[in-house]
Amino acid sequence: MDLKTLGLDEALLKSLKDYIDTFDDKENNIISILHYAQDIFGYLPKELQIYIARLTDLPASRINGIVTFYSFFSEKKVGAFKVDVCLGTACFVDDSKTLLDAFKDQLKVDEDGLSQDGLFNVNSIRCLGACGIGPVVRVNDKIYGHVKPQDVKEIIKVHRQELQELEEAKK
Repeated sequence: MDLKTLGLDEALLKSLKDYIDTFDDKENNIISILHYAQDIFGYLPKELQIYIARLTDLPASRINGIVTFYSFFSEKKVGAFKVDVCLGTACFVDDSKTLLDAFKDQLKVDEDGLSQDGLFNVNSIRCLGACGIGPVVRVNDKIYGHVKPQDVKEIIKVHRQELQELEEAKK
């Protein structure tokens, strides 16, 4: 298999192959293999699923079935921050759709909801169960209530700073 045609990092593919080769029974360890692949690549694109299928002698359709069945696997790139804007009834009547649009505009998200810099995923969600403080936005595990469009820039800024501080602490 020509690794260059996959468009994936060759060193990571080799690491994945080495990991897969540690298993005698690859079929019964496919969940572990997929977890490992997602841990090192960040997601499981179709090309990677095909690569795994070939190395495990399993049909690509079976690999894809597993990836799409379990919610902890993702076929799309995931940013460091998952932004969920509630579009449930209580939030929607308080104009949460404008908030969703503001996040998308500020972050210049693509069709998959990934920001241009790859740090944020912007999604709508039906209900966060915090109707009393709507409109509500959740960034990873942090809930923001009574959010207004003018708050969007500050919310983004806070999380960018958080990431920068984490990176500086690693140095």
